[in-house]
Amino acid sequence: MSLNGNLNKSQFMEELQRKVEHINNLLEKFLPAEEGQQRIIFEAMNYSVRAGGKRLRPILMEETYHMFGGSSAVIEPFMAAIEMIHTYSLVHDDLPAMDNDEYRRGKKTTHAVYGEAMGILAGDALLNLAYETAAKAFGMEVADARVARAFAVLAKKAGVYGMVGGQVVDVESEKSDDCPVTREKLDFIYRLKTGALIESSMMIGAILAGASSDEVSRVEQIAAKLGLAFQIQDDVLDVTSTLEVLGKPVGSDEKNNKATYVTFEGLDKAVSDVERISKEAEELLDDLGYDDAFLKELFEYLIHREK
Repeated sequence: MSLNGNLNKSQFMEELQRKVEHINNLLEKFLPAEEGQQRIIFEAMNYSVRAGGKRLRPILMEETYHMFGGSSAVIEPFMAAIEMIHTYSLVHDDLPAMDNDEYRRGKKTTHAVYGEAMGILAGDALLNLAYETAAKAFGMEVADARVARAFAVLAKKAGVYGMVGGQVVDVESEKSDDCPVTREKLDFIYRLKTGALIESSMMIGAILAGASSDEVSRVEQIAAKLGLAFQIQDDVLDVTSTLEVLGKPVGSDEKNNKATYVTFEGLDKAVSDVERISKEAEELLDDLGYDDAFLKELFEYLIHREK
């Protein structure tokens, strides 16, 4: 695997690890100090964020920002914010009232360590801290209008018209036989529940770098396809991977009688559709006319990942 002859697989993985470490260091700048009478919530928040992960969303945000010529620190508060929002969603996903999982990223989930009540509060706190953090971008540059547009995208894609909205439809469909998941409904859930934050990440990078409205719209389309391919691959891994490799329980979808892409299309079709949809995303990225070898390789890595 190579990128225009410039980067082989080993080099890509080294660069990816460097970017993950960069984001981990960046997050530390915005995490709360573990002190005061409410210290326990700070510990739970930090435990959740420091549990690790691919840091996909801030990487996509920064790469898109650089692709469109962005070069300042204004992107950093948004990179930290998107990872906080993603982490809060995982903390709440794992709660007994939701997926009731005890492992995430190879470690005990937040509620398993700190209790259900503190798991709920840690998620709430991370969401609020995300907006506090993103707001730090105001005043960092003259072009605050871009920051305002980016902030609006962050809020909408994380809320009822984005990730939370997808989660609502998912939960309602699971608990009632009167509104079972159809293939059309599954596509809606995936677009919002998984795709929205990936769309948000790439759109914010483009907006802050000064991309045109048309370019931002095209970036949203690219990210939507990437998000769908990413979620289908997640469904595949829930069937084919192991706890040791994946870092979270496998077979949980079947255990929870959850409809997935694999349920509707079968494993082989799901695998081939991941490939097809991701290629469509790569072609749309090429059509933008910007050369970002790492971003294209990242697309490849995400849809062929084993965890």
